[in-house]
Amino acid sequence: MASGYADGNDAQSLRHAPVCKRSVERPPLEPAQALASVPTFARLAHSGDRKDLYRLTQALVEHFSARAPAPPAALGLDLDHADAPPHGPQAFAFSNHPYRSYGYVPLCMCEGTSHAVVTACLRPGTRPPGRENAMLLVRLLAVRRRHWPRPHILGRGDSHCATPAVCAGLAHRRGIDFLCGWAGNAGLLRPAAPIRQAARARYQQRTAHAQAQGERLPASSRGYEECAYAAASCSQPWRVLVQAEGMAAGDHPRFVGTSREAPTPQRVDAELYCARGHCENAIKAVQGDLQRDRPAATTFLANAMRLLLSCAAYLLHHALRTPTLAHPPLATAHPSTLILTLCTVAPQVKQYKDRMLLHLPPSWPVKALLGRVTALLSVVPVPALNTA
Repeated sequence: MASGYADGNDAQSLRHAPVCKRSVERPPLEPAQALASVPTFARLAHSGDRKDLYRLTQALVEHFSARAPAPPAALGLDLDHADAPPHGPQAFAFSNHPYRSYGYVPLCMCEGTSHAVVTACLRPGTRPPGRENAMLLVRLLAVRRRHWPRPHILGRGDSHCATPAVCAGLAHRRGIDFLCGWAGNAGLLRPAAPIRQAARARYQQRTAHAQAQGERLPASSRGYEECAYAAASCSQPWRVLVQAEGMAAGDHPRFVGTSREAPTPQRVDAELYCARGHCENAIKAVQGDLQRDRPAATTFLANAMRLLLSCAAYLLHHALRTPTLAHPPLATAHPSTLILTLCTVAPQVKQYKDRMLLHLPPSWPVKALLGRVTALLSVVPVPALNTA
């Protein structure tokens, strides 16, 4: 999956690939030493139960904590949902109005600084309730605190996560704050009316000045304000930051609720909340490049297994890209670029008694880069086999 082979039927040809066989210490050119077949992978996907999936999810979280050389001073945890349309009729696949689709709505959690996927959870296609998100966060934060008891944690999410259960569950814990986008309603639009009117007037003034000077028209004009707001189901009022943006198409207000008392609304929006876009890029990489959006198994648990395997494949790409490809041109490459550049190679394989040689085309443009990557990976210690 990390090499770009999304479906299990690719195993029918890959089970005889010399490089794949050599990677698991098998003779590369002996037909009797073939790798796992398509039915074997199908049985693997359908063999996991709920306890196995929970342990796999916990293993992803433990891996994220173990790969850091030292506890960070602060940690950002981004939560975001996405749509996963199924292939054919699937269990727990429902119609979801916000995504205008029919399928699942998995939850993905990413780290805000390194943009690495922490873990993921496949869930039905219904709107995620607040208690469900709060329960997942409590378990995740318990693992985080066991490894890193001191760093401050900032949980960020969109309006799906801005529920009273999530806000209270994060803000009432020591060293944890939340920063979530809130959907606009009458209670929020009323105190935001003055700043929206000021942003609209400022945009009209700038547009008139640009037209008079023959200059390019401005794209928008923004204004920032803050207020205290509490819904009927909230335990206490929260600080809500208002961004009013006047444009040619009309006003565009945005509301961000937080438990932090500082910094200013403009800095919170520009430096903290807008950085959530990196989490969405990681979700797109898992979904598009590593084919997470292929829940074609016959059971819900098998589709959940595929989601976790896609996240593990992304972690392999992230681990390869961060220390090994820390310099251009592949330092910020997407998984699809790495797959096309380093994985989909057609070398000539020659096997000897004590070694195996791969002959690459002389004109291959990234030949030196592949040699560098291979040399760096050769010094990485092989992890111990876990038979538990």
